[in-house]
Amino acid sequence: QVQLVESGGGLVQAGGSLTLSCTASGSIFSLNAIGWYRQAPGKQRELVANFTGGGTTNYADSVKGRFTVSRDNVKNIVTLQMNSLKPEDTAVYYCHGDPIVIDAYGSTWTGWGPGTQVDVSS
Repeated sequence: QVQLVESGGGLVQAGGSLTLSCTASGSIFSLNAIGWYRQAPGKQRELVANFTGGGTTNYADSVKGRFTVSRDNVKNIVTLQMNSLKPEDTAVYYCHGDPIVIDAYGSTWTGWGPGTQVDVSS
């Protein structure tokens, strides 16, 4: 079993920065495909940034140039550096493993962390 736990959320003024971390624990062979989604009140959950299984990164157009996703494959941590934050970035941010490889046979796990709240004031 794998657990994903996000941290680093909070309240920040527009133009400020926050760093979110997702720590993966449990039976992990490789983080593989993992990234960040967000859900604002009344809106659908959307991709923010992620690593694909091939190691490439994807970013939502709305965050390109402002957010950077990175990973530590030894510590099993995925980080989202958010700069130049805007009020429209306010949302619950979720870490999503899709999938995480859990053993040398290629078994996988797909799931979500509980989320962390980010509030950006104008």
